[in-house]
Amino acid sequence: MLTRITGIVNRVLDESLRLQVGALEYEVLLPEFVRRQLQGKLGEELTLHTSHYFEGNPMQGRMAPRLVGFLHESELEFFELFCTVDKVGVKKALKALMRPIRDIADAIQRQDAKLLTTLPGIGPATAEQMIATLRRKVTKFALMKDSGDGAAATKPQEVADQVVEDAYQALLTVGHGPGEARDLLDKALASGKTFKSSEDMLLAIYQQR
Repeated sequence: MLTRITGIVNRVLDESLRLQVGALEYEVLLPEFVRRQLQGKLGEELTLHTSHYFEGNPMQGRMAPRLVGFLHESELEFFELFCTVDKVGVKKALKALMRPIRDIADAIQRQDAKLLTTLPGIGPATAEQMIATLRRKVTKFALMKDSGDGAAATKPQEVADQVVEDAYQALLTVGHGPGEARDLLDKALASGKTFKSSEDMLLAIYQQR
């Protein structure tokens, strides 16, 4: 399975790009928020993190391999998580991801079904299912930073996902709002300290205040 591909951007189309890799040209499908970032990259070398799947009807023997590409590995990770929601497959996920990953993850975490229904192909029932399935799994994506070029970058320090999630839930339990809790986690992560448990992280947060 192809997990990463590097080549020269030949064309950026409505839903994909053509990437020249040696003598071969690959078509890589893109969600809209990634495609927008690549419109001005014609002729430039580019590395994409990819997911590989087959499209078609196996009963008819017509299966075509497809690549989906992202600029950051964390975006690919969110995409694969997004696809685990009932009735959200690869095609629907590609169309739905119009906004940056951080914004969608934040809406899921805040249980903002209204915002989620503004995504193409996501109705009220799917939005509610998305919140129920992913709300406790997207904290680290909601904490992603803007790298300055419109792309999402991962948090400053790699901390175990469960440590961050447990610390976030603890902050909510003691009365902090979602936005304030994320700000406190941001500051703790930016300190460069290593947190082996949510208790260590909470101690550091309250020592900073």
